[in-house]
Amino acid sequence: MKLMDILALISGGIGVLIVIIAAISVVIGRNIFGFTHLVNYFHAANSFLLISVVLFLAGKRIDAGK
Repeated sequence: MKLMDILALISGGIGVLIVIIAAISVVIGRNIFGFTHLVNYFHAANSFLLISVVLFLAGKRIDAGK
């Protein structure tokens, strides 16, 4: 597996983990990690998921050039 794919999987995993933490925060009704608004979790998760998409596409583009 290429380095870009590994980094994309890690970034995507972090994004999914943040979404799970947001869901837990909603269920227990408390702030986790100091985020005062629920939308802040999804802003952070969105950034990690976008990075993972870009890394997957960049990896495919590099492989196509060979």
